[in-house]
Amino acid sequence: MTTDFNGFGLPPKLLQALERMKFTTPTPIQRDAIPEALAGHDILGSAQTGTGKTGAFGIPIIAKLMDNPQASALIMTPTRELASQVMAALQQMIAIPGLKAALLIGGEPMPKQFRQLQQYPRLIVGTPGRINDHLQRGSLKLANTRFLVLDETDRMLDMGFGIQIERIVNHIPKERQTMLFSATLPAGIVKLSSKYLNNPKRISAGSTTEAAPNIKQELIHTSDSEKYAKLLEQLAAHKGSAIIFVKTKYGTEKLADKLSKQNHVSDAIHGDLRQSRRDKVIQGFRDKKFRVLVATDLAARGLDVPHIELVINYDLPQCPEDYIHRIGRTARAGASGKAINFLTPADRQKWNAIHRLMNPGAPVVHEPRSEQRPNHRRGFGGGGKPGGYAGKSGGFGGKRDGKEGGGGGYAGKRRSFKPRSERSTAA
Repeated sequence: MTTDFNGFGLPPKLLQALERMKFTTPTPIQRDAIPEALAGHDILGSAQTGTGKTGAFGIPIIAKLMDNPQASALIMTPTRELASQVMAALQQMIAIPGLKAALLIGGEPMPKQFRQLQQYPRLIVGTPGRINDHLQRGSLKLANTRFLVLDETDRMLDMGFGIQIERIVNHIPKERQTMLFSATLPAGIVKLSSKYLNNPKRISAGSTTEAAPNIKQELIHTSDSEKYAKLLEQLAAHKGSAIIFVKTKYGTEKLADKLSKQNHVSDAIHGDLRQSRRDKVIQGFRDKKFRVLVATDLAARGLDVPHIELVINYDLPQCPEDYIHRIGRTARAGASGKAINFLTPADRQKWNAIHRLMNPGAPVVHEPRSEQRPNHRRGFGGGGKPGGYAGKSGGFGGKRDGKEGGGGGYAGKRRSFKPRSERSTAA
């Protein structure tokens, strides 16, 4: 088994670039995917967020472009931020002169992109809408594209990009290598992706429905009227950079303003901001110019800021898979982090959906109405999974009838939820 990048047979100049990037030991998804990609296989890959998926497809693509001067590669992502981040990572891997790249995303000036395309780039990263714009204008040609990547496949195919992706794929030769990667791959998405893949290798590194083991998760029961006060308590109790997820664009601006007035220096990011403003906000967060970023699910994927120590789900996500992506913004690259979730009585169905996703096959015990349950905080423990609520004698991963596990009983104000590997087999 390969324990370093030297064992993959990569070009020496690429190895030197990886060394400069301090890429020493492949992550599990890189270890499994890179050899198959170098062998020319189509790939359907999944791994937890923050585990190196960009390197898993980027390293073999750069190697193949170095070996084949006529070929080009197209990488599509669902968001502008993720496209920019992928491009930044891949540009560090480019180890030969003349291998030009183009970033095609909305919100950026078209003349700038025209200039990039006029240089005949062989590495193109972008979002489906802007890629289609260039295809329709004739400024982008994909006849030499031999490598296609759909990053964050579940969101790409679930956000209404299906028709746009099909239009783009129609411009690409059928003789190509296609790789689809994501942190979550629901069965419906796997089935839908089959139209783009030819006898793919299915590569899964770790569970895609579990939180990383170094994320400590905590659940706080509250009401809408008490939620903001509890948020202030949590921000005061924790140090380090934090990202707070809310459900609406307007809500991000409103909450960031309120927090700033309470001396929690904050800024907001959402899809209605101009791209230049979005870039400025993210860069300011990376540079620690402010501590708290309030965001919609726009920032749930592709935001790689190593110093995020705390994720707060002020509002639970509409889609249960987004929960995994959200909390994956912390504990990046082996660091530890914490995720705090506020749960109001109206969140019962959303939380049960998250529970079902992260505890396949486990029964969901529906929580009672708000007047029946106390307002308590419960912890999960590192890498724990959410459990179903069972009233005064049941809780999130506590004890019930002397046993532990999802849907276990509540036995005090606070109860840690143990990871599956630490649970009693008798449970």
